[in-house]
Amino acid sequence: MGRLAHQPQEIARFASEAERLGAASFWVGDRLLAPVKPTVGYGGTDEIPEAFHSVLDPFALMAAAAAVTRTAVIGSNVLIAPWYPPALLARSLTTIDLVSGGRLMAGFGTGWSPDEYQAVGIPMNERGARLDECLDALESLWTLNPASHEGKYWSIPATHVELRPVQVPRPPVYLGGYSEAAMRRTARRADGWLPVVVPGLMEFDADAITAPMNQIGKLAAEHGRDPGNLDMILRVYPQGNGTADDVVEFLTRAAREAGITHAFVDMMNIATEVDQALDIVDRLVRKCGTN
Repeated sequence: MGRLAHQPQEIARFASEAERLGAASFWVGDRLLAPVKPTVGYGGTDEIPEAFHSVLDPFALMAAAAAVTRTAVIGSNVLIAPWYPPALLARSLTTIDLVSGGRLMAGFGTGWSPDEYQAVGIPMNERGARLDECLDALESLWTLNPASHEGKYWSIPATHVELRPVQVPRPPVYLGGYSEAAMRRTARRADGWLPVVVPGLMEFDADAITAPMNQIGKLAAEHGRDPGNLDMILRVYPQGNGTADDVVEFLTRAAREAGITHAFVDMMNIATEVDQALDIVDRLVRKCGTN
């Protein structure tokens, strides 16, 4: 996203060089529109950030990164699952898992933009129910052969599914969101949660990370799941006034005070050129480690 999206010919170079520098994971987001007059703005504002004016296809980017790397996780934070028929979503994600040799980490969410839901022809008030059904259908497509699904929104007749993911029984599924419904869904269904912090706009607060995760753990226990099996990957989302030093401080404190072992940094607001982005990768890895 952002100015880096104007340099698609550099995707392979960035991914291979960043992995050489020590990056342990690569991540994509999923944006579709930047409305001139948005029904709902971003992050409580009335506007859409300039970085969202330029976006590339997340599936193509994950495949490109997977093809030129060997060890790094290929993740999404997040794909707006209700937009996609599960059969198509499973085909795309299985292909990426196969190309990467089993490094896909599938992160899903429901999004926040009514305009984007209008553009894909999906009622936004169905987003939570559609995400739940999508997860059901993916589970079938990824683990059964023949696979089938019969639900309210999608129907998949019994079909032979030869493209099984490398990861068994399926790629790990992570979910984002802070609403009660989102956290309950994570507790019931996910392998992990995807929280976010914003250096430069918010002071570091370990409780803002650990308290929701502890609540998810309690909800998981209520559903008979072991909270210890739930993972957390932190998204660090610096704004235009954020610096690499701000990110280093956040990551250092997140590791020390919140027990974070895996984080990624969104660079769409702090880098305009690929070489600049690689310089930030190098600084972060050297100061914070490969996670």
